[in-house]
Amino acid sequence: MARFIDELKRTHHCGELRADSEGKIVTLFGWVASYRDYGGCVFIDLRDREGITQIVFDPELSGHGDTPKQAKEGARELRTEWVIGVRGVVKSRGANKNPKLATGDIEVHAIEMTVFNKSETPPFEVADEIDTGEEKRLQYRYLDLRRAPFQRTLRVRHRIAQTVRRYFDEQGFLELETPMMVKYTPGGARNFLVPSRTNPGKFYALAESPQLFKQLYMVAGFDKYFQIVKCFRDEALRIDRQPEFTQIDVEMSFVNQDDVFRTIEGMIFRVWKDVLGVDLMKLFPSGRFPQLPFEESMRKYGNDKPDMRFDMPHTDLTDVVVEHGGGGIPFWKPIAEKFTSGEYRRDLPAEIVKALRVPGEHAAKLSRTETDKLEEFVKGMGAKGLARARVDAEGNWTQSPLAKTITPELRAAINARTGAKDGDLLLFQFGRESVVQTVLANLRTHLAKKLGLIPETGHGDQWKFLWVVDPPLFEYDDDSKKWVAAHHAFTRPHDACVPMLDTDPGRVLCWRYDLVLNGFEIAGGSIRLHDPAVQAKVFHALGISDEEAQAKFGFLLEALKFGAPPHGGIAIGMDRLSMLLSGAESLRDVIPFPKTQKGTDLMTDAPNEVSPEQLQELHVRVVLPQ
Repeated sequence: MARFIDELKRTHHCGELRADSEGKIVTLFGWVASYRDYGGCVFIDLRDREGITQIVFDPELSGHGDTPKQAKEGARELRTEWVIGVRGVVKSRGANKNPKLATGDIEVHAIEMTVFNKSETPPFEVADEIDTGEEKRLQYRYLDLRRAPFQRTLRVRHRIAQTVRRYFDEQGFLELETPMMVKYTPGGARNFLVPSRTNPGKFYALAESPQLFKQLYMVAGFDKYFQIVKCFRDEALRIDRQPEFTQIDVEMSFVNQDDVFRTIEGMIFRVWKDVLGVDLMKLFPSGRFPQLPFEESMRKYGNDKPDMRFDMPHTDLTDVVVEHGGGGIPFWKPIAEKFTSGEYRRDLPAEIVKALRVPGEHAAKLSRTETDKLEEFVKGMGAKGLARARVDAEGNWTQSPLAKTITPELRAAINARTGAKDGDLLLFQFGRESVVQTVLANLRTHLAKKLGLIPETGHGDQWKFLWVVDPPLFEYDDDSKKWVAAHHAFTRPHDACVPMLDTDPGRVLCWRYDLVLNGFEIAGGSIRLHDPAVQAKVFHALGISDEEAQAKFGFLLEALKFGAPPHGGIAIGMDRLSMLLSGAESLRDVIPFPKTQKGTDLMTDAPNEVSPEQLQELHVRVVLPQ
């Protein structure tokens, strides 16, 4: 072994050799991917992170004494996943070329071989395609990561990081660090808490973002900051969320919203070019991404991250239903009456009625049974049901209980508003605004996948970028019965909306923005509040007293008094970016050592219990749920 490490250095990776290497003496290191003993010769596939090379152990290899024979005898003991080193001569495979391998034109005939380490039989095959359950693969994550799909995915992640660093350095940004253990401040996500041993009864919070500290960098005069940083949120998990995640964090001084957009668009264009070889200028010749107001996004798609790879927008029918007094539909009548009486506001509706029109060419693919199954799908999201109707050539509704009671006038008005034609399918949701939006937004995407308009996973070679802009600064919390910050309390409102902070906070729009790609929010940020007077008005609208604001955010508020420049920024989700560029199915596929849906690490068995002595040191007592 010492000869291979000390004298024989690796000359090539396993995926690098080509036909022009024929005749060279090479040294390769790697893992045995497969083994075939044909008696006269032993063949193995040797794998490392760059690919596979076929190794032939031929005892008759001439010109190298007895060493090829000894290598062949040693090779008969090899098994998969053993770690070995091989020195040999590159030869053409002639008529036996393998077009499926990048190295398929050649093979290496072994002169000598050493075993670095033996392996037990792995719990699953290390191969590109396997059907092993995810739990088993997460338990042995280090083996799963040997598989070529993960090797490729993490290489994409590496290239993204390197491109981002080069780009921001060229643009004059400084890569600066912020603390991970911080003071807890109320925000949009639940924090992980860390008890302080040296300060009994007190806790740090793991930073959910570097938000306040990057603003302090602007106050400190650093002008342009970025970092690729770990963040932590103790939130419910899903396909695109993990408890610890990585974001590309950016902040700039003396900028407006458009300045931020131009900087991030430049970064995205560079990443796609360097990592995928895709020139986004062919799709966006101006070098800019389209913008969509938040209100329009919610009205047409039900959320602020619409997938624009297909059409099928929603239609808001609330005003039509109100105009017709419910139009004979018992469920719609009380909604109409509340708007008519003034109990509900038209501009901030508590309840709405919406429809999703499935065009006839797509609706024809949905049988009656499949349409009925859509109702079970929406019930899983909290909907009470799914009213529906198929439209015939005369504009009548069929296969619908609504057809029995709806007035002809309202039916005609809905057909006109939605543009319904013969063969179209109308799907209705009504009730609490937030539920209707969520249900129809998810139903739209579900149908697009079911109908083949977009792939189940991956980008499908389509890149539909979109800025969603001008959202409300506040949202109403039904539980606390008060207005809360939709993003955070330091977002700058539109100048024209500042007077409404005191009188009508629900109508205040702000300089917050999200960058959306194929239905995923990949970045979000805002222009910050640097004016203490307006900041005080925002706190007042949130019901936060001066004393409470000082207790929660005092260190930032104090800093803003000492010459804070106008500033704004954004955070790009590194994990989501990697997932979308690599075509992975979930965030877990682009995070080397991820957590499960329950936030556990099956490989290390974290989180785990700790000893009573450790808890005593931290002055912490565990109270288990009943």
